[in-house]
Amino acid sequence: MPPPHDVYLSADVETDGPIPGRFSMLSFGLCVAGRGDGETFERADPEARTFYRELAPLPDAGCDPEALAVSGLDRDALAAGAGARPQDAMRDAAAFVRSVAAEDGAKPVLVAYPLSFDWSFLHWYFVAFGGEEGDPFGHSRALDIKTLAALRVGLPIARTVKSRLPRALLSKRPHTHHALADAIEQADLFANLMEHA
Repeated sequence: MPPPHDVYLSADVETDGPIPGRFSMLSFGLCVAGRGDGETFERADPEARTFYRELAPLPDAGCDPEALAVSGLDRDALAAGAGARPQDAMRDAAAFVRSVAAEDGAKPVLVAYPLSFDWSFLHWYFVAFGGEEGDPFGHSRALDIKTLAALRVGLPIARTVKSRLPRALLSKRPHTHHALADAIEQADLFANLMEHA
């Protein structure tokens, strides 16, 4: 029998392009946002259990300068040794996710805003570089915060942007394009939405 509840990990990635493989994930952050059993939700301090890595870019991948500029990361420095090898980063991240799940006696669930972008990079990297066990979230344990917001607030997906959400739901933390800081900010939004009647 699977554990009776989920532990939600908020994720954010910074990349140098729109899709994994042809472009690189240069950093990512994970933090524990809370846990729930389908009926109740308990928020966590998102700064308490975190994971962050900067990665070396893929050797034959391209780079979109506009995408790179968003993160402010130095791609050349990451390639020259400042970034972790993807194999090391993804194995360490998988171990972190599994340790969090074991501590909570729960199944890990990835949450992101929007999930489609962050999940595509994380899943691809976990499968490509995570070793035999691959993605600790499996292929489907993920929840889109944007969709959750649309359902909670009553907006169509196309109009579900943070500027249209009630201020009380938003995090008081700034959005900085630092992957861990943004994962933490996003965890606040997720918890606020989970508690929103």
